[in-house]
Amino acid sequence: MKSIRNSAKAVIIRDDRLLLTQNKDDEGFFYLFPGGGQEKGEELKDAAVRECMEEIGQEVEVGELLFVREYIGKNHQFAEWDFDVHQVEFYFRCRLKRPDSAMGNGIHPDEHQVGVEWVPFDRLREIRVYPSALGEKIRNGVFGPCYVGDVG
Repeated sequence: MKSIRNSAKAVIIRDDRLLLTQNKDDEGFFYLFPGGGQEKGEELKDAAVRECMEEIGQEVEVGELLFVREYIGKNHQFAEWDFDVHQVEFYFRCRLKRPDSAMGNGIHPDEHQVGVEWVPFDRLREIRVYPSALGEKIRNGVFGPCYVGDVG
């Protein structure tokens, strides 16, 4: 098994909308929280700032920790190719430093990323958002800090 990897994710909310990256695969569109892997020697908050620049092209201020989630690949729908993945994800409330700036892909978007979208809370149930359990918590106004475990 590979080593466990940490990941820093941004929860960016404005006017009952959640900022997510829009991605596309064989089944259509799916949505992810901006963020990604922590690098050696990098604090989690700095990883969130770097990853937001890479994926959404916006500088963020990192606030409080909202959720801690584990992703153990063998337990999820993508087990076929994620079987050896074990990631601990830290979700921080973040704020855009320049909220009225143009929004779009950043300098280094993820492989399947096609855009960035403000998704209204009431649409979170209708779209494929990963992890869906956190989309549901946010839609219901439930914010941590809390450990949510290995949820999908």
